[in-house]
Amino acid sequence: MNPYRLAPALLMVCCHAAMADEWPQWRGPDRDGAWKETGVLQALPADRLPLKWRAPVGGGYTGPTVAGGRVYVMDRRVEPKEAERVLCFDAATGRPLWTYAYDCVYEKLQYPAGPRACVSVAGGRAYALGAVGHLHCLDAADGGLIWKKDPAADYRVRPPTWGVASAPLVDAGAVIVQLGAADGACIVSLDAATGRENWRALDDRASYSAPIIVTQAGRRVLVCWTGDSVAGLDPASGRLYWKHPTPPRRMVINVPTPVVDSGRLFLTAFYDGSYMLRLRQDALEVEVLWRRHGESEIRTDALHAMISTPYFQGDYVYGVDSYGELRCLDARTGDRVWEDLTAVPKARWSTIHIVRGGERFWMFNERGELIIGALSPEGFREISRAKLIEPTRGQLSQRGGVCWSHPAYAYRHIFARNDSELVCASLAAD
Repeated sequence: MNPYRLAPALLMVCCHAAMADEWPQWRGPDRDGAWKETGVLQALPADRLPLKWRAPVGGGYTGPTVAGGRVYVMDRRVEPKEAERVLCFDAATGRPLWTYAYDCVYEKLQYPAGPRACVSVAGGRAYALGAVGHLHCLDAADGGLIWKKDPAADYRVRPPTWGVASAPLVDAGAVIVQLGAADGACIVSLDAATGRENWRALDDRASYSAPIIVTQAGRRVLVCWTGDSVAGLDPASGRLYWKHPTPPRRMVINVPTPVVDSGRLFLTAFYDGSYMLRLRQDALEVEVLWRRHGESEIRTDALHAMISTPYFQGDYVYGVDSYGELRCLDARTGDRVWEDLTAVPKARWSTIHIVRGGERFWMFNERGELIIGALSPEGFREISRAKLIEPTRGQLSQRGGVCWSHPAYAYRHIFARNDSELVCASLAAD
């Protein structure tokens, strides 16, 4: 073949890849639940999305991540022995590329379907955090082991009731993880290339919530919501800037990622309701704007979210309450503006993962349905809905099973998993 004829085609492929959004970590490139690609569907074409490919996987809560033309996910096997696995697939075809497996026994772990935390991909490396605290740094191309940390030998990890679940955060040559380990190692920063410890911070118990980085008072601040507090740290040194106690009323069960807008930080948990904090811009301090919780998981106030991370913009917060109630809150007070019960059937822990795409929202519910909708202070408006993947019973055996793993949006496609398969469907407008 004439290489001069091949060059334009290669250039087009490279340009398309460069312009396309990837989903290399939990909740997307910036951990903010935003999908910025254009040229995607305005409405779903049918009651069921046609699949581009499907690939078998085992059980697990880990949502897929997508980078460099590859899809990464974790699962668990119990035969011939208990093991966690990191799996890598070709994003275009679903062809398996590599598997990295390691022995891992779930002794007292509740809901043992498999690993929880999304694989984070950066700098040609994939960082995988298992349910009892194994941390592996793998070559993203071939799955070769670069370094690892063992929860017994390297850190005295104290897994919470439902396992270590906080997705690793890669930042400025470091990987930051919420391990919940003893000896002041609730939060740990490691050199991304070597695994050498940079710093450790906090004696708190672990939660299930993933850390984020925000800008406050002209500084980059690592916000970590643990099982006992929400804290602001210097991501480079681990120095504590501020700390606000969030003692659980019954048990550690804070799962959603903190969300921030206009210098305000919103937190929500299943039993503990909602906090709205102000990130002061004249000093590295926080103050409580309001704090609300209901009498129980059924008689709730503001928002008692279980799994779904809310969307926060301007004067409104949109999120999913304890039994699947889609709600809008007034961000100034926590007052409920409206509630909608059509996006997902009402049930304990019923879940919708919400992603903003332009002026619309992509909503993946636990029935395996993808919804395109509009959220505003006036209410929820469903534009279209289609089935993507079937619920399975490994994550939850009730109500015919669920799909609790967060999907990935990349290359104008959606990638989602249950306890038996990983699927891909095109969302491209053409």
